[in-house]
Amino acid sequence: MHLTLVLVVGIVSVVATSAVADRIGVAAPLGLVLVGIAMSFVPGVHVELEPEIVLDGVLPPLLYASATRMPGHDFRRNFGTIFALAVYLVALTTVGAGYLAYAVLPGVGLAACLALGAVVSPTDAVAATSVGSKLGLPSRLTAIIEGEGLVNDATALVLLTSAATAISTPTHVWRVGVDFVYSVAVATAFGLVVGLLGVVARAWLRDAVTTTAVSFTIPFVAFLPADLLDASGVLAVVVAGLVSGAMGPRHLPAPSRLAESVNWRTIAFLLEGGIFLVLGLQLKPLWNGVEDAGLSAGTTVATGLLVAALTLGIRIVFVAPVIARLRYSAERAGRQRARIAGVEQKIDDLGDRLTPRRLQQARQRVAQHKADLDFSVTQRLGARGGGVLAWSGMRGAVTVAAAQTLPADTPHRAQLILIAFTVAVVTLLVQGASLPYVIRWLEVPGDDPALERVAYAALAADMTDAAAEAVSRDAVVASVGVEAVERMERLLRDRAKPREQDAAHDEQARRHGELMGVVLAAQREALLAAQAEGRYSSAVLHRAQQTLDLQELMVQRLPSTSG
Repeated sequence: MHLTLVLVVGIVSVVATSAVADRIGVAAPLGLVLVGIAMSFVPGVHVELEPEIVLDGVLPPLLYASATRMPGHDFRRNFGTIFALAVYLVALTTVGAGYLAYAVLPGVGLAACLALGAVVSPTDAVAATSVGSKLGLPSRLTAIIEGEGLVNDATALVLLTSAATAISTPTHVWRVGVDFVYSVAVATAFGLVVGLLGVVARAWLRDAVTTTAVSFTIPFVAFLPADLLDASGVLAVVVAGLVSGAMGPRHLPAPSRLAESVNWRTIAFLLEGGIFLVLGLQLKPLWNGVEDAGLSAGTTVATGLLVAALTLGIRIVFVAPVIARLRYSAERAGRQRARIAGVEQKIDDLGDRLTPRRLQQARQRVAQHKADLDFSVTQRLGARGGGVLAWSGMRGAVTVAAAQTLPADTPHRAQLILIAFTVAVVTLLVQGASLPYVIRWLEVPGDDPALERVAYAALAADMTDAAAEAVSRDAVVASVGVEAVERMERLLRDRAKPREQDAAHDEQARRHGELMGVVLAAQREALLAAQAEGRYSSAVLHRAQQTLDLQELMVQRLPSTSG
């Protein structure tokens, strides 16, 4: 009964706090942390943050849910920046924060201090994107922040494992590099296999309830084997999520994907809210733990503030060359874009020598490269975007949970955990609360709604042309009749025209349903081709995907096309 009461109170607290935070314009994670801190001082309220529950039970589904929502071409286009932030910046922060702690904490060995550095190095993308989404950050900046948050946990946990091992056993630097490469390679392989098999299994089931149930197991199926082989289970989950998100629209029916989307959004909302609430609840127990160890909690918090300031400073310095590199890439893309026409002409000249399939593949690769160049030129991130990116480096509950995995014999373990907690809470509350003002002060422009409307209209026209071509094929005309095809063509050209004929009688509705199946299949292929080429933004593609899914649900309510 006690556990049931805790769960009910927790869910009610998450929902109520999130609702109030939304009404007053505050990011929900910040409000939940403050509520948790206040509740930690209520007599009788004591909730332990078990690191295994967070790292093995909560983190995999959270990362999987985020990864499935990450557009594949956004991740690919920003991979260089994401890799730099998630690997190089994490390593730099680990070393910098570790040596700072080593300098100010007498009696704590270098290995333990580097472990602390690894703990405070990964950012929490949930808090940053929850603020940015309300203030209209450009989609590219949001994708970079989310991508960094997906990958950097894996880097930090690998470094933490190496540093924690070095506390009791000497470890060479080259060994850390070998462990990292091994961890990434094995995790990536497991993630690819599990993601692919998960899509195949759910496509075979084709029932919204059973496919959703299977999707709940995918993050753990990816995590556990990789973790047992001492690889990064977290990275395996991310790769599986990216594969599922990329392959789902082609292989899974709309009802299954819509059901999964709603259920995963609900799960992610409760897990994210619960983890931030529990994070705030740790203040009093951690404070008491330091005092019980005979150490000064006030001095420990002050050290945490110093470490938090250093992590922010390192991030600001690191982001500057990253933005400079993006600026150089945009200038180079502008020069390369001028030569694309010549490449397209060469492919046309070779058309007679290539098979139709090879010709189509060549044209698609060129179209994708052209779209990537256009993306680099039009979606620039200048100094203002870099300022927001630098200020978005908040830490979260993973930092505190990872700190609690330090070996029991670690010198001043309670003090290190409270330092990690201080870094997480201070960056969340200070940077998180001020991020909206930073965004407004820097006047970072969001995506242009007018351009998105034009792009959506162009994509809709492409999909309509593909559908019109599909319904006019001889096989389709022979199957449903000329009259039905002509009626569908008029409907395609004028979406506003009412469909009184659809329910005239079952036979006519059957033919309409069959034609709509052809239309939707052709439109989905056109959408997937546009997604592969990257000619449109993620927001435009997502809107078109939702429209198709809803239309597919409507068609399924028509009489069966089998007669």
